[in-house]
Amino acid sequence: MYTRLAASARVRLGEGVVAVRSAGAGQPQIRATPYADASEFVRDLHVLIDSLAEHHGASMSILRLSPLARAAEVFGFHLASIDLRQSSDIHEAVVGELLARAGVVADYTSLSEEQKREVLLKELAQPRPLRLPYAQYSDLAKSELGVLEAARETRQKFGARAVRNYIISHTETVSDLLEVMLLQKETGVLQGYLGAKDDSPRDGLMVIPLFETIADLRNAPVIMGEFFALPGIDKLIENQGNEQEVMLGYSDSNKDGGFLTSNWELYRAEVALVGLFKEHGTTLRLFHGRGGTVGRGGGPTYQAILSQPPGTVDGQIRLTEQGEVIASKFGNPEIGRRNLETVVAATLEASLLPHENAPAQLPQFEATMQTLSDSAMAAYRALVYETPGFTDYFFLSTPISEIAELNIGSRPASRKLQDPKQRKIEDLRAIPWGFSWGQCRLLLTGWYGFGSAVTAYLDRAGSDDERAKRLATLRKMHKTWPFFKNLLSNMDMVLAKTDLAVASRYAQLVTDKKLRKTVFDKIVAEHERTSNVLAEITGKGDRLADNPLLARSIKNRFPYLDPLNHLQVELLKRHRAGDQNVRLRRGIHLTINGIAAGLRNTG
Repeated sequence: MYTRLAASARVRLGEGVVAVRSAGAGQPQIRATPYADASEFVRDLHVLIDSLAEHHGASMSILRLSPLARAAEVFGFHLASIDLRQSSDIHEAVVGELLARAGVVADYTSLSEEQKREVLLKELAQPRPLRLPYAQYSDLAKSELGVLEAARETRQKFGARAVRNYIISHTETVSDLLEVMLLQKETGVLQGYLGAKDDSPRDGLMVIPLFETIADLRNAPVIMGEFFALPGIDKLIENQGNEQEVMLGYSDSNKDGGFLTSNWELYRAEVALVGLFKEHGTTLRLFHGRGGTVGRGGGPTYQAILSQPPGTVDGQIRLTEQGEVIASKFGNPEIGRRNLETVVAATLEASLLPHENAPAQLPQFEATMQTLSDSAMAAYRALVYETPGFTDYFFLSTPISEIAELNIGSRPASRKLQDPKQRKIEDLRAIPWGFSWGQCRLLLTGWYGFGSAVTAYLDRAGSDDERAKRLATLRKMHKTWPFFKNLLSNMDMVLAKTDLAVASRYAQLVTDKKLRKTVFDKIVAEHERTSNVLAEITGKGDRLADNPLLARSIKNRFPYLDPLNHLQVELLKRHRAGDQNVRLRRGIHLTINGIAAGLRNTG
């Protein structure tokens, strides 16, 4: 077994690495057949384990052999599984170039969606490749195809589990999925051909759509329904275990429509997808792209899983852990184990609870939420996208420009950050958007719009009796509906960290007094409305009244946070006035780090 492992490592990692290891272990260099995959190694381990058990030596396998077998089952020869991810517009550009070079379609990007599907389906059914061996391709095409070729080689060396998924950012159409399938076919990752009876598509990376904006979330069930209806896709799904993963984006939907609407559209998309997949007899695995902030889907994981719509957690769930959350949850082995146990417990509970436990008034609750969502989104977009000068206010009143200089995040903070004339909220990345509002202690992405929505809902009542009934409905939603209860709980926590007095100092960084007053007054008024209606619904006037431990923890951080905020404002003033002292810039970065550490769920 040792020599077979050594031979496997030689094949997968290179001769020199293993020669040193095996020589150091005092083992002779013996020719042996490499293990084809980790499962062969696991089978050999179980021969030893079973033999020990048969001869009254089971206790000898407990400490070493059984854990090794379990580790090999979980991690294989690859340790960590890799997901690939790229934006749909990049795929479109590469596919367009391949089609143009091969003389199939001169201008693929100008085609309609129906025409794109027709071309892609025809190519996926073709045994011949599109790539010409002697043609010259752009650096972009060579890079993207090179990634998939590396994935194919990795899977050949370490097994299919080493690279399993391909996530498509900004999925807006069915062709976005087909394009990635075609790129896999061109690089040998996907075997077989669409529509073939005896050679159907198999062994490829699962193409996973990522629905991010409000519009994308609303279109998700339609897109997946049309994808399932394509000829040959049913066989593809069958060959990947009759399951399909769908990723949901929390960050961009929040930036697009605000806190309340983002959460509601995610809920609606999940419910619709569950129904669709059930009709097709396909297992749905939802992949939640949660971040650290409440505005990006953060908050207590246990409550978040239990608040998922009925049927969406069916024995499995997938979610991301990002930013400082990774260190806080998994930096310590014992804390890491506890957090994993929490996720497992919540997944089991959400899966096993009978769906009949849903509130009897669920249809009424959902109709009410739709009304609230419409009003909340209107209020949010009126501030962020329709208030003249709001973009300037945001860039001046928050340290967004200074955050962009930090070595954090996987991408630039904005596509056009440097030119004030071209700055748009639409171009800003969702992570620095939420991070910046936390720094100035407004945390706007976790509550704005809720106050206006509930106030409008109650004010539209024709009489005092009708208003009382509507308020009673909201209170019952909070009491009996896990989704709404978790929503309000997260908002309560965000409001506990909000400080308008500190935020007013950041507002002073806006030189245009009229703009400053217009925007900040709107934010203050909405904060007051939100605090008032939250207290009216929950019956608790104090923040985090149901969680005194967390309330005390946050309160104890304020004496350290507040000075950092005031110091940051002063340093920002000097920096923006032209002081280019290296120590000053370093000081700004340290305050950003300190405030983020104090607020905790920031990114």
